[in-house]
Amino acid sequence: MDSLIAASARALASGDPLGALRRVALRDDPPALALRGIAMAQLGDFARARDLLKRAARGFGTHEAVARARCVVADAEVALAMRDLGGTHRALHAAASLLAERADFPNAMLARLIVARRLLLLGKLDAAALALQDAPLPQVPARLTAVHALTTAELALRTLRVADAQAALDCAQTAAAAADVPALSAEVVSLRQTMERPAARRWHRDGEQMLSLAEAAALLHSDTLVVDACRRGIGRGNVWRPLARRPVLFTLVLHLARAWPEDIDRQTLIAEAFRLRRPDETHRARLRVEIGRLRTVLKGIAEIDATPRGFALRPLDPFAPFHVGPRTQTNERTTTAADPAVATPSVTVLLPPIDGERASLVALLADGAAWSTSALALALSASQRSVQRALGELEAQGRVRAVGLARARRWMAPPLTEFTTVLLLPAGWSFG
Repeated sequence: MDSLIAASARALASGDPLGALRRVALRDDPPALALRGIAMAQLGDFARARDLLKRAARGFGTHEAVARARCVVADAEVALAMRDLGGTHRALHAAASLLAERADFPNAMLARLIVARRLLLLGKLDAAALALQDAPLPQVPARLTAVHALTTAELALRTLRVADAQAALDCAQTAAAAADVPALSAEVVSLRQTMERPAARRWHRDGEQMLSLAEAAALLHSDTLVVDACRRGIGRGNVWRPLARRPVLFTLVLHLARAWPEDIDRQTLIAEAFRLRRPDETHRARLRVEIGRLRTVLKGIAEIDATPRGFALRPLDPFAPFHVGPRTQTNERTTTAADPAVATPSVTVLLPPIDGERASLVALLADGAAWSTSALALALSASQRSVQRALGELEAQGRVRAVGLARARRWMAPPLTEFTTVLLLPAGWSFG
């Protein structure tokens, strides 16, 4: 490695892309192309960066396997910054293994961190946790330790382990200070501020109460029966029943929870769950079927009692032994009479910090990155066409904007300055 290449690499490692470019801007040899690509990525020109990195990879010979693997890792990092989430991790895993075998531990760890961050962005939390466990390697610079700690903190936030997130942020702050990279220190500060912002709304009959992430996590881990409209599920304590892929059941339990401790009439449930204005007997039959399915989902944490005019949600006492009491006959289903001596557990509804069904989409776009519709569909587990329709509606409201045309179109939104959700990833420092 000549002196200009070495000096450019040191500039990139310290977060000085302009200093790196001054040394290699006029060179077209593969090492210079790779460094120019990384510098352009740090400056935000991702398309140019990927082009330079691909040219560099083609320029390295077959005997320069380590250099080619480094280009693969750098290109994967740029793709993550562009929110290009398609494809597999096969090439990145192969590059990481090769780099680890050749004792290039910093770049091998970077490759593993890219895999973990991509899995985290896609919501594959279990796989991301395994990837993070395998990521640490010996003899790595402090900046990679800081990125690993930031990713660990984000995973802890996504799984509502606030104390673990705080501990990971403390490690990230120490490592960022040792690395002396301003972008990393700023990211730690930003994530700490994010944790203090409202993450959800607790709905009750008298109004709403904004909750921080720590308060929302404490509520979700309490004995209160929580209908969570942020993650679309219902839970109590350590029990969690997801309903994200069962929208009809979630709509039913949401309206039952809003009406608790009173019942709600069948007409309203049919209109809200099935989006109908003039229901007939067939819809009443369908409602009974869906209520039966919901009873199965809620088994062990709540019951749904049939009343003369509709249905009522009844949370079960978490400390009471299972007991079937005397039953009262109704026209649709028999219900268990509640014991007046036992205090009824409470029910609460947790709503997103911003209104509307597009809150998750707005939250993803709020990280400041440019997203494609395919990447948004992957992150939200939704169809691309549904995402396109939602983006069109948000664009008409002025909440998002499009950049580019056709397949190169990307969607962006200004950062949310007042709200955050557990969907957001930290906009991590990309290269160094």
